[in-house]
Amino acid sequence: MSREITQRELRNQSGEIMRRLDAGETFVVTRNGEPVGELSPLRRHRFVGAETAVAIFRTAPSVDYDRFRGDLDALADQHPAPRG
Repeated sequence: MSREITQRELRNQSGEIMRRLDAGETFVVTRNGEPVGELSPLRRHRFVGAETAVAIFRTAPSVDYDRFRGDLDALADQHPAPRG
């Protein structure tokens, strides 16, 4: 649930509000009693365990390695020109 804060609270207590955002809290900012914006924490990347990763890759489509290599060779220059 979001906590309402005034524009003045945001200005005067920004450090404390940022710490609470880090802790996962969400705020609705008001001006003259009217909501004007919402502050919410950014979604953080989360660690995926090895078991989960293996389970995901188990259901991935198989790779045709010859076709894959052919695609790479078609895109990559295998004969680089000397740098001058």
